[in-house]
Amino acid sequence: MDRKVRVRFAPSPTGPLHIGGVRTALFNYLFARSKGGEMILRIEDTDSRRFVPGAEEYINESLNWLGIKIDEGVKEGGDFGPYKQSERRDIYRQYVKQLLDNGKAYIAFDTPEELEAARAEHPNFQYDAHTRGNMRNSLTLGEEETRRLIDAGEQYVVRFKIEPDRIVKVNDRIRGEVTVNSNILDDKVLYKSADDLPTYHLANIVDDHLMEVSHVIRGEEWLPSAPLHVLLYQAFGWEDTMPEFVHLPLLLKPVGNGKLSKRDGDKLGFPVFPLEWHDPASGAVSSGYREQGYLPEAVVNFLALLGWNPGDDSEVMSMDELIDKFSFEHCSKSGAKFDYKKGAWFNHEYLIATPDQTLAELFMPILKEKGIEGYDKEYVAKALGMVKGRANLIPDLWEQGDFFFVAPTEYAPKDIKKRWSAETPAIMEKLIGVLEGIEDMTSANAEKIVLDWIAENGYHLGNVMNAFRLAVVGACRGPHMFDITELMPKEEVIARIRRAIDTIPVPDAADN
Repeated sequence: MDRKVRVRFAPSPTGPLHIGGVRTALFNYLFARSKGGEMILRIEDTDSRRFVPGAEEYINESLNWLGIKIDEGVKEGGDFGPYKQSERRDIYRQYVKQLLDNGKAYIAFDTPEELEAARAEHPNFQYDAHTRGNMRNSLTLGEEETRRLIDAGEQYVVRFKIEPDRIVKVNDRIRGEVTVNSNILDDKVLYKSADDLPTYHLANIVDDHLMEVSHVIRGEEWLPSAPLHVLLYQAFGWEDTMPEFVHLPLLLKPVGNGKLSKRDGDKLGFPVFPLEWHDPASGAVSSGYREQGYLPEAVVNFLALLGWNPGDDSEVMSMDELIDKFSFEHCSKSGAKFDYKKGAWFNHEYLIATPDQTLAELFMPILKEKGIEGYDKEYVAKALGMVKGRANLIPDLWEQGDFFFVAPTEYAPKDIKKRWSAETPAIMEKLIGVLEGIEDMTSANAEKIVLDWIAENGYHLGNVMNAFRLAVVGACRGPHMFDITELMPKEEVIARIRRAIDTIPVPDAADN
């Protein structure tokens, strides 16, 4: 009988959520939803020394922004809680004791100095079956001395007792069967008395088992730990409930070799975090996709295609479409280059497809930030609808359409030189008279009247229209001129032409 699909995303609250972690969360979500399953958010905070205030809230806010919906977690609750590992100490103690009682683990008292000395003496030192007999642990000290040291308050760790020369098989959904010899594995620390917390390895296995996780979907960097986790499942006698492992391909640098890092983003000008992050210790601010003006749907679409393909030529896909098409059979084994330019392309496509009213909602904070008031959302929406085809990010909408909200005070020098002649001010004065006489300023009507006037007077069409645009926009750019003047109040259009006449210097005849 097939198990119900239950996946988990288990980040550590040690800082901002890296975009690689976001992709892992997304693939968990897509798979779970494609199978009618459930997704758990578990906070792995067993390393108390690395805890960063605000990181857990950041994780939740990031997933919420991206539309990755959690079924069980610290915020959502559920039948398998607590969902924060620091609140599960009593549970872990039981399983540490079980391993010790069954001879699958042992207690070690080696100090950091003693371990360092062993490494100095043996350059390839590994705490395992070949070296544990020379170290200070319960296997060499005996039960009575071990108890005495514990009662005396000496700090200790519990290590997993890995038997040598065993063939360990890991069945991975993407990579097939991975086989290693247990001799390459060390006796990993599973528990530390110093903070009464397990390490990642024990907590991860216990929680996955108790929370009935069916598939462990994580980055390729965790593949080396998979054999240890298989041995732990076997040590507990949980082989029948062992989850299926899925190790996703790495996200690689856009340029050069190696894993994607924050430094790559800083160097090339793209974020590696979903949201802006304010480091509570240093005060440093790292950029985020949301704050840079990306739409969450575009980020999801972009990340989904890093290491996976839908099996056809589809590129722009909604979350529902991604869920419908998702399968691990189309995941790559090799790493995926992080093509940040493709990410901007996706955002461009989603900007174009976004309803103008929705864009206006997203754009209003930019107007507020710039101290601009008095424009209703209908005006803003129509303005953005004219320029969104030229934008990749939401802030680009300002760069492309700022003239809809602020009259130009300066004019592009190259356009003045090319489009503003000694005759231009007089022609613009006459144009004002034409505009004042137009009652219906709809684009088609105003265009016909103005173009007929230009033709009747024998003016050069390009020169007049470009000077008109320069006066209203401040440069020879922007959407169709008469679409602009249909939206913009007529008195504002005329005021801008008058200001240009008064402001732009008339060139000498020798300059033309």
